[in-house]
Amino acid sequence: MKHPIACSLLAGMIFASAAMAAKPAWAQAPGAGSSERDGGRGAAPDVYRIGPEDILVISVWKNDALSRSVPVRPDGKISLPLLNDVQASGLTALELREVLTRKLAEYMPSPEVAVIVSDIRSFKVSVLGEINRPGRYELKTWSTVLDVLALVGGFTQFASRSRIIILQPDGKTMKRIPFNYNKALAGEQENFYLRNGDIILVP
Repeated sequence: MKHPIACSLLAGMIFASAAMAAKPAWAQAPGAGSSERDGGRGAAPDVYRIGPEDILVISVWKNDALSRSVPVRPDGKISLPLLNDVQASGLTALELREVLTRKLAEYMPSPEVAVIVSDIRSFKVSVLGEINRPGRYELKTWSTVLDVLALVGGFTQFASRSRIIILQPDGKTMKRIPFNYNKALAGEQENFYLRNGDIILVP
């Protein structure tokens, strides 16, 4: 499903790949953003991490044989000539660029690599229960609980809007986060950003 600001997210990732040299080391490390440290609640995460089904464009300067568009497999890896399988899921575009540059340096002098996330397909949430269009939704940008509830067409007449539960993956368990729709509209409860794999349950 298309989101009206998907292009801005992709453009930002393209710019980030080009600006690798200007980024300090702390900004490239996993978990550097404060929004990642607080478990994805509150502000939108400041980096996008690659996931299964995403489409990546790998470009190696002056080497057309190694430059190509590749999908991220369900196991989180991509396949490239010379390098075979490389872990991509869980990394940012900049982190994957560093990994590929280091691995290609074993075969060529000073490789120049760019990594662009050309199509985001791994960011998915599910909405179940008393809503008009239950199902699994593919998001193209960071979205809040209210964003997604609007996307699914609103509630049925039987919905209990004050007793919504967000199930959030937390290791091997699922964290339960209560969400009161009416209080969120009134500004009395945080309308937080969802994470990949979240499930919204509307009783």
